[in-house]
Amino acid sequence: MSALSLVALISLVCTGFAKQLDAHPPQQQHRHWAQICSGNPTNKIRGCDRYGCGSFGADRHSGKGKHVGVDVICADGATVYAPFSGQLSGPIRFFHNGNAIDDGVQISGSGYCVKLVCIHPIRYHGHIRRGEQLGRMLPMQRVFPGIISHIHVENCDHSDPTHLLTPVVPPFPQQDRHWATVCSGNPTNEIRGCDNYGCGYYGAPRRNGKGKHRGVDVICADGATVYAPFSGQLSGPIKFFHNGNAIDDGVQIRGSGFCVKLVCIHPIRYSGRISKGQILGKMLPMQRVFPGITSHIHVENCDHSDPTSNLERGKGQRE
Repeated sequence: MSALSLVALISLVCTGFAKQLDAHPPQQQHRHWAQICSGNPTNKIRGCDRYGCGSFGADRHSGKGKHVGVDVICADGATVYAPFSGQLSGPIRFFHNGNAIDDGVQISGSGYCVKLVCIHPIRYHGHIRRGEQLGRMLPMQRVFPGIISHIHVENCDHSDPTHLLTPVVPPFPQQDRHWATVCSGNPTNEIRGCDNYGCGYYGAPRRNGKGKHRGVDVICADGATVYAPFSGQLSGPIKFFHNGNAIDDGVQIRGSGFCVKLVCIHPIRYSGRISKGQILGKMLPMQRVFPGITSHIHVENCDHSDPTSNLERGKGQRE
């Protein structure tokens, strides 16, 4: 074969490969999965209800087990979409009792493998594209009345898929006065209202009215993933209670014109740099220490000023 013919052949192969890439782009570039359920564009995770909590690692079987997936909120009958491109297999029988929600499917591809349960897929085999209609949500209220209806999303290796479900939060310039989402499942940084233990807004009474709350309490389910509100330098640990209880941990972040302490969380590390929106750690088991409280992260500015405006206005905030 002449050199000219070889060049022409290589050019033809490369052109064909490029067309294949255009038609089927590699999915590894998608660090975050697509929307899974219609009506839930941010893949918001179920909080807590009388049946339990939807975060990864939440208690199951009366505390004898842990939740090995996350529950993505999805209304009964809603359309379900593929989080990434891959090969379907199934059915997945999670309950093994034939109830109205005992159906699901597995998707493998694009570097991921996940089981989506409590849905009825349009098919159990073949290839599916990211964002393509996968099926519909089954009638969970028929089986668990009053529960927050959801799709159970479980990685095949039982690792935590939370960071893949969370929308990308790019770093913002320092003049950005609004912080990123602090806790998975609470995209608006909603502030705790009032419960039997007190109120979560800045300046709320403490110690039977002899003191004031010098921070705000951002609602966060036990075991939920916690994110950095802004970019900065970590330091710690922060021991708020000084008694070694199950929630006596935290970390400080300083940077981007801010300095804040996040308490009742276990950070992935106590030093080094972190970027806005990056995983910071997980919420500690507050219900174990204060049963019935609205679980939350205590967020306190280092200068004891009010951080509410940086967190944006939550429903629990006093007007």
